[in-house]
Amino acid sequence: MNIKTWVPSTLALTLAVSSIGVVQAKSEDSVTVYSSRKEHLIKPLFESFTKDTGIKVMYLTGKGGALIERLKLEGKNTKADMFMTVDAGNLWYAATQDLFQVVQTQTLENNIPSHLRDPKGLWTGLSVRARTIVYSTERVNPTDLSTYENLADAKWTGRLCLRTSKKIYTKSLVASMIYHHSKNKAGDIISGWVNNLAAIPNAKDSHIMNAIVSGQCDVGLVNTYYFGRLIAQNPNVPLKLFWANQDTTGVHVNVSGAGVIKYATNAKGAIKLLEWLSSAKAQAIYASLNKEYPANPNVASDEVVSSWGLFKQDKMNLAQTGILQADAVKLMQIKGYR
Repeated sequence: MNIKTWVPSTLALTLAVSSIGVVQAKSEDSVTVYSSRKEHLIKPLFESFTKDTGIKVMYLTGKGGALIERLKLEGKNTKADMFMTVDAGNLWYAATQDLFQVVQTQTLENNIPSHLRDPKGLWTGLSVRARTIVYSTERVNPTDLSTYENLADAKWTGRLCLRTSKKIYTKSLVASMIYHHSKNKAGDIISGWVNNLAAIPNAKDSHIMNAIVSGQCDVGLVNTYYFGRLIAQNPNVPLKLFWANQDTTGVHVNVSGAGVIKYATNAKGAIKLLEWLSSAKAQAIYASLNKEYPANPNVASDEVVSSWGLFKQDKMNLAQTGILQADAVKLMQIKGYR
């Protein structure tokens, strides 16, 4: 793999290029992607796209926030044609910074459900992660589980583990609670969660699952792909997933996704890549690499993910996770969710 380092005034990020090609002047035969997704999760996709289309993909990886700031600084001079990141809240924020151009094609509309796409066509989801309940099979009867809201019930006092409120996944979940219930009721639910905590909120979903296994708590909320990673290492771990809110709003889902940069020099190629990433071939690769769900509902999940069973998704348009993010942060601060 060829690697070239670009060092702007305040950022130091690495530009990696698929081994299919080498760094060269931008042309219609190449697309440049800035991505907060790690290299091992995007390189196989880009190599397959190049094999199918002949279009080379150059990619720069880094933290999502830093990449957004870089794109803002570069403006019309950016080398990027596409930005890829995780969580609709981050995609929404990038859109509010005027980084994306509108892309509305029949292919994307056919392949990706509307609730996983920006209503204005500024970004689209490309893989789905569900944030649902994980529980100890040794200490919890699944018949006692039902909804996110129910975890605020007193029966879970001292038995609940949650991820810190600072993480975007938590902000998006709470934003969905506000959307479905109003601020007042969502605030009551959050207060109940805080009252039921067995420990200070964890930094990572993997910490939540470890805490449950060790007996520190009995239930928690995690993104499903973290559970997939854990059982790949330890198939006999005494944990299971429970699909929340199946009789009401459905399981809260989020996406990794992408948008075409407003000042892309090869917007045509970037749109072609975006459409290709929504295709059945790409979706099968995309989701299996990180034990996520395909955003394209016509594509089957990989064998491990499929083994967790079917569930009803929350159909709230994911732009709401960004629109209500500030309200979610404020509400968690008021209710003492740290």
